[in-house]
Amino acid sequence: MAMPRKLKNMNLFNDGNSYQGVAKSVTPPPLGRKMEAYRGGGMNGPVKADLGFSDDGIQFEWKTGGLDLIALRQFGTVNASGVQLRFAGSFQQDDTGEVSAVEIVVRGRHETIEMGDAQPGEDTEHSITTTCTYYKLIVDNEEIIEIDLLNFIEKVNGVDMLEKQRAAIGL
Repeated sequence: MAMPRKLKNMNLFNDGNSYQGVAKSVTPPPLGRKMEAYRGGGMNGPVKADLGFSDDGIQFEWKTGGLDLIALRQFGTVNASGVQLRFAGSFQQDDTGEVSAVEIVVRGRHETIEMGDAQPGEDTEHSITTTCTYYKLIVDNEEIIEIDLLNFIEKVNGVDMLEKQRAAIGL
């Protein structure tokens, strides 16, 4: 009987600064496509055409404990790719003990920083949403997905999905 790989531990790096003991949780970006239904003559039903990424783009949500001056100082970053975050996760399979290293690298800027409740004697946290121009998923040193919205790059499992489109428009 096989067991799933479960996150056993993690760390987050913000522009190279380790958040060991500070990062509480991350929500990896959902990968969503914008689809539009099309039904032409001779078709018995609609087929959804892929129009690229969803209107929400790529968003990385994360929480830190306490006061996060690094993220606060980054708020209002002018460069659309001005902040780099790297999630490093250790996923372990309980039946075999095998550990998989999972990395998610994103670049973008903070859209929201929620300061949370401030109450003496209670835990405090910041909830941050970083809207991303770049996303890369690496599992056990194998690049699974790379998306660079500004440079029109989308690679999935080693296949450059936009290569022909870039060539067609002279990029």
